[in-house]
Amino acid sequence: MHDKSIEILNEAIADEIGAIHQYMYFHFRLDDLGYTPLANLLKQTAIQEMQHAEMLAERILFLGGEVEMVVGRETEKIHDAEAMLTKAKTLEQETIEMYNRFAVECSNNADSVSKQLFETLVAAEEGHWDQFDRQAEFVARFGEQYLALQSFQGGSGEAGA
Repeated sequence: MHDKSIEILNEAIADEIGAIHQYMYFHFRLDDLGYTPLANLLKQTAIQEMQHAEMLAERILFLGGEVEMVVGRETEKIHDAEAMLTKAKTLEQETIEMYNRFAVECSNNADSVSKQLFETLVAAEEGHWDQFDRQAEFVARFGEQYLALQSFQGGSGEAGA
């Protein structure tokens, strides 16, 4: 009965796992460059994506399905902070579009709880996109000066906060 919901919930988990891998890779690279606040933003986003995967898995199990732990995409080896932010924005936009489609599909299959879950996740992903967009604007506007200032801030928290 809920086979289609389970299928798309697993597709969403694969997307989340791919995002976790990508954002942790960016975190490692940025931290190595000394851009600690920006690195921390990517790490915190990866942790939030882990929470999304957990919510999706709990729904799958409730529906009686099997949680598939498949990685949705290859991790791209990007070394430039501005390019990382562009990639992160693209990932978030793709996920927002996909989760909106999934919400409609769940609604069409009379699965209102999964629909609500996807709507909640859309709002969270829009928040991530907004954070990445703001950081990308700062990097575009201030360039190396903005990134260099981050190396002096050390572990003082989230970028742009």
